[in-house]
Amino acid sequence: MPQTWLLLNHPSQRPAENMAWDEALLESAPRLGRPVLRFYSWAAPAATFGYFQKIADVERLSSLRPLIRRPTGGGLVPHDADWTYSIVVPPADPWFSLKATASYQRVHEWIRTAFAEVALPTELSTTNRPGAPGQCFVGAERFDVLLGDKKIAGAAQRRNRSGLLIQGSIQPPANAERSRFEAAMLAAGSRTWQIDWVKLEPDEALSQRVSQLAREKYSQDEFNRRR
Repeated sequence: MPQTWLLLNHPSQRPAENMAWDEALLESAPRLGRPVLRFYSWAAPAATFGYFQKIADVERLSSLRPLIRRPTGGGLVPHDADWTYSIVVPPADPWFSLKATASYQRVHEWIRTAFAEVALPTELSTTNRPGAPGQCFVGAERFDVLLGDKKIAGAAQRRNRSGLLIQGSIQPPANAERSRFEAAMLAAGSRTWQIDWVKLEPDEALSQRVSQLAREKYSQDEFNRRR
């Protein structure tokens, strides 16, 4: 059946603001009432790490700073040349009821299809391939996106009573164009799920919540170094 999704295509944001936007959108999912796809980039190099990781372990894995704890799980992700996106799904949407493995597969099938539309043949990993512990893009898990033998897309999830948040990172090949890929992703969503895309215009309440989370949580050592 046709459905409406909200689209938020952000200019570069500070690292703490990027994580604040994703959490604020998750909190607002029941009020917004529609899934949200957010494309975003980074005003400065940074790295994010999974909510349950230990900061002492992460500090040894990357020289990128700042290190920001994500609201989702998973491993360390460098944000120096990647393409990032998030998907937020309210509890009433059928995607919310999927098990974590199924939603992971769905989002990466979507990305694989988008890459095919821009003539980049990728595939999904069929097995878990051991890598360096704690690093998202070393090795691969089942349903990660591969280009040849290299993992180029991974994601992490968080599900609570407000909805489902998926945070994804794509480490693009050198010849890929982000604008073409994003257009292909929108087209693939419209074709596969009959999505009608509507631009999200953040209201004052959402913007204020983002500012609060960035200031009081994601830019604070107390939060980022809590483990």
